[in-house]
Amino acid sequence: MKKPTKPKLKGRKPAEGDKRQFLTTMDPDVIKAVKLAAIEEDTSASVILETAAKEWLERRKSKKA
Repeated sequence: MKKPTKPKLKGRKPAEGDKRQFLTTMDPDVIKAVKLAAIEEDTSASVILETAAKEWLERRKSKKA
């Protein structure tokens, strides 16, 4: 007898590894520019935004030191 399988869910795939979803609002032109840059760089918008956030946090940390 065949083992029952879970139906595939439609929509977004779950985050990889220990990542969590973070929802924010931004200007539509900025969103479009980030998405286009992601395509040009062969990466994802989330990778670009995470990199930008990490770099900003590092600069912020340096200013306080």
